[in-house]
Amino acid sequence: MSVTFKVKKWGSLITAGALALSLAACGNSTSSTSGGSDEENAAYPEKPIVINAPSGAGGGLDTTARALTKVLNETGLTEESMTVENKPGGGQAVGLADFISQDPEDPYRLFLPSVPLLINNLKKEGNSPHSYKDLTPIAQLTKDYGAIVVPADSKYKDLESLFKDLKAKPDSLTLAGGSSPGSQDHLVAMLPAVKAGVDAAKIKYVSYDGGGEAMTALIGGNADVLATDISGTGEYLKAGKIRVLGVSSPERLKGTYADIPTYKEAGVDAEFTIWRGLFGPKEMPDYAVDYWNKTLSEMVKTPEWQKVLETNGWEDGYKNSEEFTTFLGEQEKLVQEILESLNMQK
Repeated sequence: MSVTFKVKKWGSLITAGALALSLAACGNSTSSTSGGSDEENAAYPEKPIVINAPSGAGGGLDTTARALTKVLNETGLTEESMTVENKPGGGQAVGLADFISQDPEDPYRLFLPSVPLLINNLKKEGNSPHSYKDLTPIAQLTKDYGAIVVPADSKYKDLESLFKDLKAKPDSLTLAGGSSPGSQDHLVAMLPAVKAGVDAAKIKYVSYDGGGEAMTALIGGNADVLATDISGTGEYLKAGKIRVLGVSSPERLKGTYADIPTYKEAGVDAEFTIWRGLFGPKEMPDYAVDYWNKTLSEMVKTPEWQKVLETNGWEDGYKNSEEFTTFLGEQEKLVQEILESLNMQK
């Protein structure tokens, strides 16, 4: 709390002393959103923390949130208990609405969404009037990338041949994805298609309830092409059931995916990051943001967190609060551009 006084020279040491005490008391009696008292800063966190995961139990966001709480407690970086609340529905919109409806200054509530946080707010038939600007970005934790996949026996061996046919006749093939039109999986394929000169609005897109069902449709012959995240393709790739034509990463990935070209290598100037990140309420105090910047920057270096990434096939995508905020602004523009090409923007 900032307080300014204009005081005449009363010539009374007692009065001046009383004024000084009054100012000190005022400065310590309340905390502002921007800072808070030194006592609050030093003590935070001093009670249990709840993370809102806007997905069902076992989903990617739930898995990430529970892995985060487990590592923070195992490493002793956070001593207070942390619990995860699942708020599925509306492609993350239900959890977001619930989170925003509560105290905007409460530093003991955190929110862990992914890319649909942006998409739902931007598309014409969106699920949310809210965006990342209604939250406080704390950290990007992981990153994954989109992939364009065909059955192992498909005639398509590369993105160039696929997009050549789609340019000639956009509705000649069926594209499957595990999310609704205009959502994450759809955009994974639409971005490079638009950049390649395809009339993406005419592509036949069929949405399924999750990536698993969409993959089953592809392998079962009910779709010609699949748009999904690369981390969900590993077991099918190793089993020889699919071929991945391209990945949306800025450079080639390692291990299982080392032989897969990026969109850019295929001549398409496009990349798309599928992130998962941590947010606080809109008016989260600076002392809490500072705490998480310090704590999470240490956590992502631990062997425990590195094992989590390896086990789940995630990339280390850590960005601190400032870096994450900048990135979100950039990706928001990219998502808007894709939606406009599909005539699906608000």
